[in-house]
Amino acid sequence: MIRDLVFVLLALLTVVPAVWVVFSKHIVHAGFALLFTLMGVAGLYAFLGADFLAVTQVMVYVGGVLVLILFTVMMTHVPAAGKRRHGLDRLVPPAVFAAAVFGVLYKVITSVDWRATEVAGKPTTAEIGTQLMTNYIFPFEYVSIVLLAAMVGAAILIRERRQSDVDKDGEAQA
Repeated sequence: MIRDLVFVLLALLTVVPAVWVVFSKHIVHAGFALLFTLMGVAGLYAFLGADFLAVTQVMVYVGGVLVLILFTVMMTHVPAAGKRRHGLDRLVPPAVFAAAVFGVLYKVITSVDWRATEVAGKPTTAEIGTQLMTNYIFPFEYVSIVLLAAMVGAAILIRERRQSDVDKDGEAQA
């Protein structure tokens, strides 16, 4: 009974903000709703006993990707949208795509045997950590260096763009 209630609450924490993301007119509001959706997914992973996936969900998606999206949106100037289509012609392609996705999901959901089994899962984080720090240390460190280089490159590009904007403003004022 309690497990069912926890699952329903986590599912609502995932689905309701996801709908908010889709229908929000403000990109920042959609980004913060995405935060709750991703946290709900992490909660579902933890509820299912996938501890590594839950922590990875929080660290990678919530801690990295979502923060990157929000800072990018807040730091860039988004121009006003140009000519927008109105009417039914703009709704038909998304409706066809949504119907196709729901059809595939319905087929998958109805064709799977959903009987649950009570198997206690064992934590996998210790084994993954051991593998990362022994057998896969070189790829792990290589990826961290590539990500650091990408962050430094992005910072240099933003700094050069801002410097050229300052130079243009200074020339215009002189």
